[in-house]
Amino acid sequence: MKRRNFCLSALGASLMLKTSVQAAETYPSRSVRVVVPYAAGGGPDIMMRQFGPKLSAELGQSVVVENKVGAGGVLAAQYVAQASADGYTALMGSNSHLIQKALQPSLAFDPINDFVPVTVIATSPTVLVVAADSPYHSIQDLIDAMRDRPGQLNYASGGIGSGAHLGGATFVSLAKADAVHIPFKGSVEIPVSLMRGDTDFAFTIAGTAIPQVNGGKLRALAVSSRDPMPQLPNVPTLHEILDSDLAIQEFWFGFWLPRQSPDVAVDTLYRKTIAALQDESVHRQFATTGNRVIQSDSPQEYAQFVRREYSKWADIIKLTGITAG
Repeated sequence: MKRRNFCLSALGASLMLKTSVQAAETYPSRSVRVVVPYAAGGGPDIMMRQFGPKLSAELGQSVVVENKVGAGGVLAAQYVAQASADGYTALMGSNSHLIQKALQPSLAFDPINDFVPVTVIATSPTVLVVAADSPYHSIQDLIDAMRDRPGQLNYASGGIGSGAHLGGATFVSLAKADAVHIPFKGSVEIPVSLMRGDTDFAFTIAGTAIPQVNGGKLRALAVSSRDPMPQLPNVPTLHEILDSDLAIQEFWFGFWLPRQSPDVAVDTLYRKTIAALQDESVHRQFATTGNRVIQSDSPQEYAQFVRREYSKWADIIKLTGITAG
């Protein structure tokens, strides 16, 4: 009897293992959720919703976009880090997460060790913008105003340590001027604050800035990319005006899975994402909102890239003197 029970137990274990292996081999067998740490309607959210159907077609399963906004992307990162490591919950990771961890080492997530980077998908500079009816028509106008009235002008951001915050702090520092930082709960509030006159200038992700500039609601004074943007051909680069490479600040976005996600999920999501990125319509869609398609040579190469970026943004934080408090 004991031998029979042992054989049945062994058979059951074997069947469970076989079923587990088969499930892994058929990844994905259900919807994949991508958690976006940005508000609906913002540039990164629009980009992901544009890309979602293409990725869904490659995966053969639906891709569900879920917005979890707050704390400069920290809430979304903590949520995904604690999710089941089964490959079905991914984070739209970015250098914003690296920045937040460098600012607050005690945060309950680790962008390096809590995730498996899959691939980067796009990069975007920020755009220095003012309201369309602002008295500042050039970057020099704005610098002169800050120097003439130290501490009286302000700049908006989507929160402490956000791209808009770093862009503004870097600009003010390099211009040897003084301006007040006004953090909001999310980046989508920045254009509204400028148009209402609550803030004087801001650095917004190109995907958010370009539609507002083209719609005549905002005026672009400079871009933070190394080269001029085709979408804003008459707008100068900030680093040329300020004569510093510190002003080159491009923000990237990619997919991260929770640590210990199965290799088949990492490899499949990587291959299918790369395949979806080859679609020319994706390039055109991204370009309309100021994003440029890029991709990693492998998940391992992306992991190395993330580590280099973490070091770089930590250095920028030290140079600007930004603190979390």
